Amino acid sequence: MSYQVSKMRLTLRRILQALFLALLFSFSTLAMLRTFAATSSRSATITEHVAAVKEEPPWIKTFVGLWPDRSLRSVFGEEGKELVASAIDDNDDNTIEFERAISTTTSTTTTAASKPQTSLDDIFISVKTTKNFHATRLDVIIKTWFTLAREQTWFFTDSDDEEYSEKTHNHLINTGCSASHNRMALCCKMAVEFDTFLESNKRWFCHFDDDNYVNVPQLVRMLQKHDWTDDWYLGKPSIKAPLEILDREHMPQKISFWFATGGAGFCLSRSLGLKMKPLASGGKFISIGDKIRLPDDVTMGYIVEHLLSKQLTVVEEFHSHLEPMKFLKQSQLAEQITFSYSHYGPEMNVLSLNGFNNQIDPYRFLSLHCHLYPNFSFCPR
Repeated sequence: MSYQVSKMRLTLRRILQALFLALLFSFSTLAMLRTFAATSSRSATITEHVAAVKEEPPWIKTFVGLWPDRSLRSVFGEEGKELVASAIDDNDDNTIEFERAISTTTSTTTTAASKPQTSLDDIFISVKTTKNFHATRLDVIIKTWFTLAREQTWFFTDSDDEEYSEKTHNHLINTGCSASHNRMALCCKMAVEFDTFLESNKRWFCHFDDDNYVNVPQLVRMLQKHDWTDDWYLGKPSIKAPLEILDREHMPQKISFWFATGGAGFCLSRSLGLKMKPLASGGKFISIGDKIRLPDDVTMGYIVEHLLSKQLTVVEEFHSHLEPMKFLKQSQLAEQITFSYSHYGPEMNVLSLNGFNNQIDPYRFLSLHCHLYPNFSFCPR
């Protein structure tokens, strides 16, 4: 009897061991299948992502804006194009020096904190102009700093111009706005600039006027200090205190805010641009400018500082024609980001800089460019 009980216990133990092994095998197989499925899913996702990156973004095929006179084309340049293509002669002694300056500027070395980096191709640069100034203002820009950011820079004007469309490599956009210099026309152009930036998917929007020289390497270096995934409004005010205006919705109350003067240039991060989109895109920028009855740069400050409660960050290296250019020291010019010029009666407000004579270079931009890049082909030897 005792022998039979022992035998039954042994048999039962073997059965339990077999069941345990079977369960263990089942769980192991299930785990392997799940791992394989997850790996396949990740591979499929990566494959789809790569394919999506290689395809043209959908907006390129449907680039139709609010203004019918706009060219139906992509403003998103191909990555990896040469920055200087034909800006320097083949035998130019400055080729190596110039390329070194640009490559230093556009470095995208990651840091331990994995902070998002900014390269030149991450910036959408817009220049506001008008047909009346194409011949007098754009030529010097095209010959100088435009060569450093040809694929990233777009000119927003108010008329078709085949000559300057060719000179800018088809980067001249007819906004369909008025050629006047009143606030409605200025806000109209800024609205087109802003919407075109949003469509470009670039990380930064930097606006300048057609009387600005932009020190492109310094612009990139400045933006590299700021995270484009945060809300940044970068520029320089032209007044000593916040602007105070009547609150037309709560008369006679007043509101005050800072704004970056458009004549010195300003930049917006994409994060801030996306927050502005419900308020300012699709022509709404024009409506807000009309409501407060103020020009484009003030309207921009009103939207950012008053409506969105985001503060202007002052960048002292931006300079407008409202500042006396002669006080900028020659030894510090390479550290500045923008320069300008203007007339005060018979006197020109320009940089005090040796170089070309005033008849050839009345704005001093050619001399400035040769000061920064002395081996350019047109610079004196």
